Amino acid sequence: MSTQNEIVNSIIEFIDSDSTNEKEFNDLSIQIFAYQYENNIPFRQFAVQQGTSPRTAKTWRDIPPVPINAFKSVFLSCCEPSSLGRTFMTSGTTQDGIKGKSYHPLLDVYDASMKKNFKERFLGDLDDLEKIKMGILFPDESSMPNSSLAHYLSLSIKQFGTHCSRYYLDSHGINFEQLFEDLECAQNTRTAFALLGASFSIVHLLDKMEQENQRFNLPPGSRILDTGGFKGQSREIEQDDFYNQLSTAFGIPRSCCVNMYGMTELSTQFYDDGNETCPAIKTGPHWIKSRVVDPLTRKDVPKGKPGVLVHCDLAHFNIVSTILTEDAGIEVNDGFILSGRVDGENAKGCSMAVDEFLRATK
Repeated sequence: MSTQNEIVNSIIEFIDSDSTNEKEFNDLSIQIFAYQYENNIPFRQFAVQQGTSPRTAKTWRDIPPVPINAFKSVFLSCCEPSSLGRTFMTSGTTQDGIKGKSYHPLLDVYDASMKKNFKERFLGDLDDLEKIKMGILFPDESSMPNSSLAHYLSLSIKQFGTHCSRYYLDSHGINFEQLFEDLECAQNTRTAFALLGASFSIVHLLDKMEQENQRFNLPPGSRILDTGGFKGQSREIEQDDFYNQLSTAFGIPRSCCVNMYGMTELSTQFYDDGNETCPAIKTGPHWIKSRVVDPLTRKDVPKGKPGVLVHCDLAHFNIVSTILTEDAGIEVNDGFILSGRVDGENAKGCSMAVDEFLRATK
């Protein structure tokens, strides 16, 4: 049976390998499944109830997906609480207010996953630049130590931001004056600028810019990353309108306005290649794979038909690698289209999946 160190080393090696070999992915996914089956008791009970084990599973598709709401109710970890280094929690903005939790004994794999993926998917054609000036519209990690997004953004600015990169949002709100000053400086010096933050924070920025009749013409190489959407916030905005406003307000093409799709229950993020057209196709790196399923049967739905997203993330090694989300999606040739939160029969199916998991682990 693999040890934690062996699992960690295998995953980091696979991340660094750039492998697109399906067999290698399957072999590692089953190795991680065996590790989790041995050490994560609630997950093992669920797998047994599903009639699945590492001995019978042949590919990543055979690993039973755990519904993400189970992260709220059950301690899902291969390590004891005393061995945990960091716990990330969901926002708790759902009706019940209970936070889902992901437990990390160390962040080596999470960090390796984020850095490689971010560099390739968000920075992309800026590989010739060692760093880029960044502005962050989200609280820093010391203010939100249990936020996976705060950690993600902290990694981005530390690893890829210039020394003059900074945060613009704290307990007092957004520092618009400083942000406008820095955007004007980037515009005048023709210095590429990357703005990253929660989608709803960027909406507040757009509102402020409209109020003050502010508009910028950022130089080539500048880009914007938003994440999180607008559900449950004070104002919602259609995707096309949002990216049109971004392009107009900052003078950059919509192809340089990238949306990141991630969640606390994963250690890997998905990106699109800009939002020239909406909805944009989301894809992940070689160490994560996705399916679109019927939540009642957990069977794949035909390509092009709507269903619920299942992700198998090899980087999420300490909890469970394969999750049944509550996000609706459609599989396409190059990835998937995110359609928002599930509703109707799909929502009922996800709720039934949670009940099934909880019954199995009692």
